[in-house]
Amino acid sequence: MNSFDVTVIGAGPGGYVAAIRCAQLGLKTAIIEKSNLGGTCLNVGCIPSKALLDSSEHYHNAVHNFKAHGIDIEAPKVNFEQMIQRKREVVETNVKGIEYLMGKNKIQVFNGLGSFKDATHIIVTKEDGSTEEIETKNTIIATGSYSSELPFAKTDKERIITSTEALELKEIPKHLIVIGGGVIGLELGSVYLRLGSEVTVVEFMDRIIPGMDNALSRELTKVLKKQGMKFHTSTKVTEVTNNGNGVTVKAEDKKGEEQSFEGDYVLVAVGRSPYTDGLGLENAGIETDERGRIKTNEQLQTNVANVYAIGDVVAGAMLAHKAEEEGVLVAEQLAGQKPHINYNLIPGVVYTWPEVAGVGQTEEQLKEAGVKYKVGSFPFRALGRARASMDLDGFAKILADESTDEILGIHIIGARAADLIAEAVVAMEYRASAEDISRMSHAHPTFAEAIKEAALDATGKRALHS
Repeated sequence: MNSFDVTVIGAGPGGYVAAIRCAQLGLKTAIIEKSNLGGTCLNVGCIPSKALLDSSEHYHNAVHNFKAHGIDIEAPKVNFEQMIQRKREVVETNVKGIEYLMGKNKIQVFNGLGSFKDATHIIVTKEDGSTEEIETKNTIIATGSYSSELPFAKTDKERIITSTEALELKEIPKHLIVIGGGVIGLELGSVYLRLGSEVTVVEFMDRIIPGMDNALSRELTKVLKKQGMKFHTSTKVTEVTNNGNGVTVKAEDKKGEEQSFEGDYVLVAVGRSPYTDGLGLENAGIETDERGRIKTNEQLQTNVANVYAIGDVVAGAMLAHKAEEEGVLVAEQLAGQKPHINYNLIPGVVYTWPEVAGVGQTEEQLKEAGVKYKVGSFPFRALGRARASMDLDGFAKILADESTDEILGIHIIGARAADLIAEAVVAMEYRASAEDISRMSHAHPTFAEAIKEAALDATGKRALHS
């Protein structure tokens, strides 16, 4: 029987990073994956969606912006089959990269479904039905999540679809109805909006991206409406019907009045649920909470001492980079180190255009906690770099403690916000004040100047360019 110091179940960003770090630290490591290495993120999530977002943005710019830049071309056409094929190639290349890293770090890969026989033995069931048993001192569960469903809108993978099917459509929808105004719904909605689809978003809450700062939600709503996306917030979906060649979505608005939407596809994007089916948790005595998530302590250790869990399968934000940090934390603990994660400083990003990103506390959270704070903001429209590239929408916003000036949160909507948020994370990790950022030189002309100007505004309403 194969025996390992650590076995990781699930090869998504959390799992494969945990395995690599374990191997780097000298632990004999195995990883079990029932499909392709890379998990949801690499195969049917983060990476393929960004590939389509980039492709659709190129098309959008060719149609709407090239002429202003002095580039005259014939009316561009979408080769959707090629767009999907390029997305597949991006995924395949990344999967091969993970395979290379497994070999480089001498991690043994088992292809199949991993399930606990007991706390130290795992059965791997392969695609052909054969099984193999391995022994392990420690196990890291990193099985991720799957798209949640509405009880009255079961996905049929034809007209009622999840993000997985939305990445592999055979045609561009005429009218795509999106249930859920969160990250997944808005990103995939943006892809098809740019390609010419009518896109209608139906959201139960009173605003889109409800987990982010309200100012970002308002600005993104305004910008996406300008692009043509339609929104129905405070609206509860009650029925979804596949009519063969299209779908009907019935809902109630905040006044209780019935609304009806007709489209050719409906994307159900109402969140994700932890994936624990087939793990055999009961055989090892591992406990879950009321939402099906695996219970852990601050060290991500389950109630079974030698079993840990990370990523989407435990409580917290369902983000690939959060899972990676947790994988590293568990690996380093197993090696006798004392790592730490500051969950307040894990950024959230929406890859629409403009991009949206935030880290730390939102203004709503500070108000609820009774924290006295000050606000500084700066519009991208006032940036020379933004005007040069025609990316004028958005702003940077800094929240700082009223008495100490320590930065409590930074929220950005605008071009390259996904990259700009890293400056915010670094500053807050070192507990910078707004004045600290305001006195740091930022290259001109750059989008990053918006952060400096927002910091200047927070320190005394003295932004230089607005």
